[in-house]
Amino acid sequence: MYLARRMSRLGTETAFEVLAKAKKLESEGRDIIHLEIGEPDFDTPVNIREAAKKALDQGWTHYGPSGGLPEHRATISNYMKERWNLEYSPDEIVVVPGAKPIMFFTILACIEEGDEVIYPNPGFPIYESMIEYIGAKAVPAVLKEELDFRLDVGELASLVTDKTRMVIINSPQNPTGGVLKVEDLEAIADLAKKHDLIVLSDEVYSRTLYEGEHHSVVSFPEMKERTVLIDGYSKTYAMTGWRLGWGAMPADLAPHITRLMTNSNSCTCSFSQIAGIEALTGPQEDADAMVEAFRKRRDVIVDGLNSLEGITCKKPLGAFYVFPNITGTGKDERWLADYFLEEAGVACLAGTSFGEYGKGYIRFSYANSVENLEKAVTRMAEALKAM
Repeated sequence: MYLARRMSRLGTETAFEVLAKAKKLESEGRDIIHLEIGEPDFDTPVNIREAAKKALDQGWTHYGPSGGLPEHRATISNYMKERWNLEYSPDEIVVVPGAKPIMFFTILACIEEGDEVIYPNPGFPIYESMIEYIGAKAVPAVLKEELDFRLDVGELASLVTDKTRMVIINSPQNPTGGVLKVEDLEAIADLAKKHDLIVLSDEVYSRTLYEGEHHSVVSFPEMKERTVLIDGYSKTYAMTGWRLGWGAMPADLAPHITRLMTNSNSCTCSFSQIAGIEALTGPQEDADAMVEAFRKRRDVIVDGLNSLEGITCKKPLGAFYVFPNITGTGKDERWLADYFLEEAGVACLAGTSFGEYGKGYIRFSYANSVENLEKAVTRMAEALKAM
């Protein structure tokens, strides 16, 4: 079968490849601790599941509007106002199956071949993949350990050229757990206004924050009209398999993103959207409890990793990932990730799965029990001694 050349520019998510390899080892009788996949290990809260069951019985099993059910978009609008004090009308919100389509659609709709897009590196691999897929140039903004994996806004400004069209930001961040400060966001906003840039702001971990309050670049003057904000249900409500997310954007962009939905997915699952309404309007105790559980797990794995010879680990401020520096082991990050899987039964990801500037790091998702995290540290300690 002939493939278009653009397919050679399309990347992937290594997490799913490592998951498949780990599952194969499990099928062979190995005991594997899964710290590779970015997915809450909790069940979707009962009230949300019950809302979906009820929606099925009520007949929410048919096509809906491509941009999302009106009552769902209205609920998201209210949620963003009440929680973040961000003013969006329902017509400025597009509901999609998960958060990724908003990344893809925004880049497709707003970026031409030859344009430049600045993105965080190490960062979520789909950013770079989508930029390069459409024939634009992906320009990495390096996240540095000495800055707690925040963007260096001074360096960011130096990357802007007359071809720069968009800046992608992600806070709290995958894979490092870094969080942008208010002054970082203000500097990014000033840069965007000065150079007439679009900002794609990935805020899917906005509720998984351990210190302070979440802030959005949209909150700064004149930024709403040049920002596409991404959020969703997967991380906050343990709804990864429901495939439900949204983009909040300028009113004149929303119809174009909706047309891309029409051409690709037709619409987002109707009964999932009814469950999403319950998620945003119902009790929030389960979502808050997940964050507290992640906080405890974070402390366990950070302390554990810092006890290992040759490994140092910053304490992340958000999300549920750690990104330890493994250069002290003398081993390559891909070699060490494979070694931990094969010899210790601990599945993790090489830092370079998230871009070239992840070299010297590996990523662990601590969406697993404290018992398993402690067991993983013990196994890795033994494996390091045996090298």
